[in-house]
Parts: sequence; structure tokens; C-alpha cells
Amino acid sequence: MNRTHLLTTMAVFVAIGTLGAQLLWFPAGIAKAYPVQHAVNVMAAITLGPIPAVAIAFVIGLLRNLLGLGTLLAFPGGMIGALLAGYFYKWTKKSFAAASGEMIGSGFIGALFAVPFATVLMGSAAGAFAFIPPFLVSSISGSLLGWFVASRVRQTKLIPQANA
Repeated sequence: MNRTHLLTTMAVFVAIGTLGAQLLWFPAGIAKAYPVQHAVNVMAAITLGPIPAVAIAFVIGLLRNLLGLGTLLAFPGGMIGALLAGYFYKWTKKSFAAASGEMIGSGFIGALFAVPFATVLMGSAAGAFAFIPPFLVSSISGSLLGWFVASRVRQTKLIPQANA
């Protein structure tokens, strides 16, 4: 995949993730669930690999914050989930592994990273058990959505899978 194709594909994923955050979200405990972010993470991890997936998650989080559509918690959850989704897919070449990596990365590890992140940057004193349930709800629903879409697109052979 040449650089122009890579950047264009990344831009499309960013657009889907940013617009999807405005259209599809629901309250989940002390946080909001944005399943489209997790779906994009899984699809980007499968089609582009771990590093581009993390970059996409970062830009989506940045745009959501600049547009007032999200919180700073988009960064630890989205980026860690994208990284694990990418590496799980790279190691196994199975799309469900990417979805599992997203669930573990965002649902558990991202939630644990959110505690000090929220304490220092947002002034919230919520503990890990306050973040894990909403992060899990969001990441599980979005990861399954991303896995479903990626597996259907994969069957059409329109989009190549990441070789990285």
C-alpha cells in the first residue's frame, strides 16, 4: 500500500470515527459509550496494522475533544485498544483476535489508565471500578460491530489485510 493510499484510508477511518461519535453513543455509568470508535479501531487494526490504528484513534480522540463530542478519556481507551487490536491481529491473522485485543485494551487496560488520567487532567476522583464497566460496555459492543463489518468486507476481498 503506497503512502497516499494509506493516508487516504486513515482519513476515511478518522471521518467515520468522528462522525460516528456524534451519531451513535449512549450513557454507560460515569462515562459515555462510543462504540463506533472501537469498531473503527478493529477495522483499522485489521486493514492497516497497529501503528496506523493508534494514529487514527489519536486523531479521532483529538477531533472529538476539539468539537466537544468527547472527553479526554477517549485517548487512553482508544489508543491502547487500537494498539492491542493491531498486534493481536498481526500475531494471529484472525479478525476475532483484533476484536479481543480491542476489548482487553480499551475495556480493561484503557480503563485502568483512565484513573490517573482522569484524576490529574480532569479532577475526577473515580476509581478503576467506576471506569471498567462503561469502558467494557463500549468496547465490547464496538469491537463486535467492527469484527462483523471487517469479516463481511474481508469476504468481498475489496480491502487488503495488513501485512505489517
